[in-house]
Amino acid sequence: MQHLNNYKAVTLAFFALLFAAFLPGCKKGFLDRQPLGQYTANNYPYPSGGGPYDQYIYAAYAELRTYQTSVFGFVGAVSIRSDDADKGSTPADAPDQVAMDNFPVTPTTGLANDLWTGYYSVINKCNIILNQVGTDSSNTAQATRLSANAEARFIRGYSYFMLVRLFGNIPLVDSVVTVSGSNVAQSDANTIYAFIEQDLMFAAANLPAKWPSQFIGRSTSGSANGMLAKVYLTEGKWSAAMASALTVINSGVYDLNTPYNKIFTEDGENSSESVFEIQAYADANHKEDSYGCQYANVQGVRGVDWNNLGWGFNVPSATLVAAYETGDPRKDATVLVCPSPTPTEYGEVFPSEPNPMYNKKVYTNPAVRNTVGDQFGWWMNIRVLRYADVVLMYAEAANELNNSTEALEKLEWVRTRARNGNNTILPPVVTTDQGQLRAAIQHERRIELAMEHDRFFDLVRWGLATSALHAANRPNYLDSRDRLLPIPQAQIDLSKGVLHQNPGY
Repeated sequence: MQHLNNYKAVTLAFFALLFAAFLPGCKKGFLDRQPLGQYTANNYPYPSGGGPYDQYIYAAYAELRTYQTSVFGFVGAVSIRSDDADKGSTPADAPDQVAMDNFPVTPTTGLANDLWTGYYSVINKCNIILNQVGTDSSNTAQATRLSANAEARFIRGYSYFMLVRLFGNIPLVDSVVTVSGSNVAQSDANTIYAFIEQDLMFAAANLPAKWPSQFIGRSTSGSANGMLAKVYLTEGKWSAAMASALTVINSGVYDLNTPYNKIFTEDGENSSESVFEIQAYADANHKEDSYGCQYANVQGVRGVDWNNLGWGFNVPSATLVAAYETGDPRKDATVLVCPSPTPTEYGEVFPSEPNPMYNKKVYTNPAVRNTVGDQFGWWMNIRVLRYADVVLMYAEAANELNNSTEALEKLEWVRTRARNGNNTILPPVVTTDQGQLRAAIQHERRIELAMEHDRFFDLVRWGLATSALHAANRPNYLDSRDRLLPIPQAQIDLSKGVLHQNPGY
């Protein structure tokens, strides 16, 4: 495993009214893990190939893996709200997640407030990077300045993309916030999307295609172009989406050579499938600290003794399981069945658990658990954007532009990898009817990206959320209200009326 780890910045102050945020301090950190090295007399103040802004950049990356940003509220909002997952755990556990599962989410839920404060904290750290570059009067090379700005704008663009899909009209904050300037009114979603596009285009133009091995996990031009394709797809800008996705495809950096059942393992981290991953790390001396992430922990099997791997939330739904085509190997790589009908790839046999199924994409290797001395997966990366996702975005955009030849070719790329050499399953899609091909691509996105972070957003942008969620026994879903989370009441109260609630809440 190779991992990107953060500079552990000192937190100095709070971000009032809109959200809490951390300001960078003077504490020196280090890049842990073998390929990243650590500070010595020879490489302080930053490793070879790095730059003077790294301490601020790594603080922003670290903020991406916090509990508020990418853990409990995150899996609730992006997965449990969809028809692919149920809440899991025990029936009465975590009432806020019950609301994510069954609708509506209440404005007072802590999960929505976590997401709001978490992503705005990331954004403030990105604005700190931009401010540091802009006010640096040293002779730092222009290329280093551009690269730092580009990393900041990629992370900021991704964070705003999450926020606008979660909450709709949100405050646009593009500079370091002071207490007196923190109470910002909401901008409409179109304004936010235009801002995201500009951030990601700048990032795509100024980030490297690859980083040296000691900086594995940092955002690249492929990360930015892939995220930009998803933004365009969400906006229905098919030509722009197709072009951005094609840039990633033609880069030659990524491929579909990683077996599907390996992508989500420790050995599959930062593979040629990875376009962007949130990096996490743990060892015998670093477990529940700022190097790790609790993403796998909250979804791990809710067992006892050796099989107690986590909290047991975000479990595959019966609706998802029924959607797999006969013999599709991706089901076994996605759904961990309890009790185990056969031993897992690691030789483990799970007994009956509180839930009959769990998310296998966070299932950890027992050898790594033993080495770390922990069962809860703090070392597991979060796959934010995969190459297969980019390929399917290209296929979807091509079909919407009536280019069935390109759409079918890219769809077949993904299904070929899924077959894993077994040509008796997953027959090639051959229809050139736009509607039928659209349905086939939508199905493929569901299966390929199952239990990841796209299904709810896909249903909303396709206009299928109501029918899909009602069919999955979520009759309370009301599209005019539930396609967005409520603006957290705590933030409305702090704003003294500057922020306004979303419709229906």
